[in-house]
Amino acid sequence: MSTSPRLAAAKRDWGHDESGCTILHIDMDAFYASCEVARHPELRGKPVIIGTGSRSVVSAASYEARPFGVNSAMPVSRARRLCPQGIFLPVDMHYYRHMSRRIFDEVCSQITDRIERVSVDEEYMDVGPALRRWKSPSAIARWIRTTVQERFSLTCSVGIASNKLIAKMASTNAKPNGMLLIPVNRQAEFVQMMPLRAVPGIGPSLEKKLNSWGINSVEALSRHSETELLNMVTSPGLAHTLFLAARGQDERQIVLHAPEKSIGAERTFSQDTNSALPVLALLRRCSDEVASSLRSHHLLARTITVKLRFDDLSYRTKAQTIERPCDTAQVIYPIARSLFQAMMGMDDMKDEQSSHALQSRPLPRSIRLAGVSTSGLTQAKSTAIQATIDDMLNEPAQLQREKHGDTERAVDSIRQRYGKQSIHIGL
Repeated sequence: MSTSPRLAAAKRDWGHDESGCTILHIDMDAFYASCEVARHPELRGKPVIIGTGSRSVVSAASYEARPFGVNSAMPVSRARRLCPQGIFLPVDMHYYRHMSRRIFDEVCSQITDRIERVSVDEEYMDVGPALRRWKSPSAIARWIRTTVQERFSLTCSVGIASNKLIAKMASTNAKPNGMLLIPVNRQAEFVQMMPLRAVPGIGPSLEKKLNSWGINSVEALSRHSETELLNMVTSPGLAHTLFLAARGQDERQIVLHAPEKSIGAERTFSQDTNSALPVLALLRRCSDEVASSLRSHHLLARTITVKLRFDDLSYRTKAQTIERPCDTAQVIYPIARSLFQAMMGMDDMKDEQSSHALQSRPLPRSIRLAGVSTSGLTQAKSTAIQATIDDMLNEPAQLQREKHGDTERAVDSIRQRYGKQSIHIGL
């Protein structure tokens, strides 16, 4: 469910020159809610809202629910007040993923294999090679929309452009159940009529920073050089991206086989808490889940991130990158704990023996959700691990017998754990 700003003025005929416009962005309309309507036709025309429980947030809402002010990420309790006649249903991710696979495999993949799946309800397609068989990109887009609706009783919106940025913005402004072609020579004009938040990647924080420099629209952004933007945002990569985006340009290519970018786990408390102990218990549980998932995918992680959502639904993250990648909760949890305490201004309580102090010291803000994620992922079999004697001393039950001096057995055990990598033991 897209929450990006849309302009009614943008949903118009921009011309019919499709030269170079080989990038399609397919975005399913209100996907979760639409899936529920497709399997329960009696819900058609009614305000369907995906999300239940007073502590949950709205995952999706049908277009019939939106005039009441219901949007994704809104607390379900507020959605119930805004739309008391709404039909609230639980999230069924297994079903949504199943439908997503069918749509993209049975329909989109019949056009081309040059597909980048971004999420369960959207993907990019490079249809250039398919034009030998199809008349035009717009003909492909029309066939996809018609076929998806006929086979699955679902609708999708399609943006057609020469790059990913404009294709995505076009599909957003084509919603619902629309198609929008932006010719190459109109792309700068198209993007420069938009508010800043319409550009993917410009969130509240970056918008506020740009506003402080007097930039309140993409058109205003386009009046600045890349050097000037660098002075504003202090990141060369971001300055370059903004400079291109303001001119309707995007250098990103279709990523056919995107590697796993992060693995994480998070939970919402049944009640907001201002005590550190339940948060730490949850962070430990999440660390266990993340570590298990890393090992099952044969991955190692270099960056650990803690996410906290507060009682006002604002959130904060803090991350730490470590020198040696890991896949164990024994490494992840202490870092997560340290990050949490730093976020809460509790750096003075570093070790487990200070738990009694944690129990009596309330948190400065009540916490609604907490989680742990890992990134900077690499394949375990191709990542060199430089182990030290500490690995033997800190390994749990598996290495307990080596703690008292049999170094050779310790080295063998660690080699078995980390595979055939080169291992150096510092004595």
